[in-house]
Amino acid sequence: MLLDDELPGLKYLKMLCEQIPELEVVKAFNSPETFLKELSSQEFDLCILDIEMPGMDGLSIANLLGGKPVIFTTAYKEYAAEAFDLNAIDYIRKPVTKERLQTAVNKALSRLRQSNPTKNFIQINTNKGKTLLLFNQVAHIKTSESDSRDKIAQLLDGKTLVLKNISLEKLLQHLPKPDFCQVNKKEVIALCSVQFFSHDEITTNIIQPTGKPLVITLGDVYRQDFLQKVKV
Repeated sequence: MLLDDELPGLKYLKMLCEQIPELEVVKAFNSPETFLKELSSQEFDLCILDIEMPGMDGLSIANLLGGKPVIFTTAYKEYAAEAFDLNAIDYIRKPVTKERLQTAVNKALSRLRQSNPTKNFIQINTNKGKTLLLFNQVAHIKTSESDSRDKIAQLLDGKTLVLKNISLEKLLQHLPKPDFCQVNKKEVIALCSVQFFSHDEITTNIIQPTGKPLVITLGDVYRQDFLQKVKV
């Protein structure tokens, strides 16, 4: 959740958050009062707060979050000591950059994983009802051609599942980062499925009905992350 009383700053922060795959903005607020009114009805793992705000400052609000991880953003450096007294994840001086925000988010993810050990599955809705999708059984995930809200999961045993109404970004929040990589706008691959690759193409060990291996495009935007993950 985001809170900043200055609307242009809030819109800019939301835009940055939407560029970070590990984040999904639940809701953005420009009023501390409205934020507190809706707090009990929102589910979230992390809060990014401005400090200097009318009515109630971000430090006071952080005290009301029940220990939820907090990243502070502010134009003022004099609050840093108080912020870390509250066990804040990070303290970012404005103007916020994507790179600096990513660093703070990585710290938040690390703390969340320590307090919530990573599960090896996710409960998810499918075309056959709810299932426990075991990460070590997934070979490849792609956006459904018939309904972009759905995703098709190819399992290592050759079976497929239609994952209902979930984004690739949301799936990537749950999948183990070292083992999976988004390779283009519509596809995520388990690294164990990679057989060969070039600068723009991945040949997998997934055999299609034609008897040929599945070949996937490696998009420009995703190339660096993929190459980093397969680097020996």
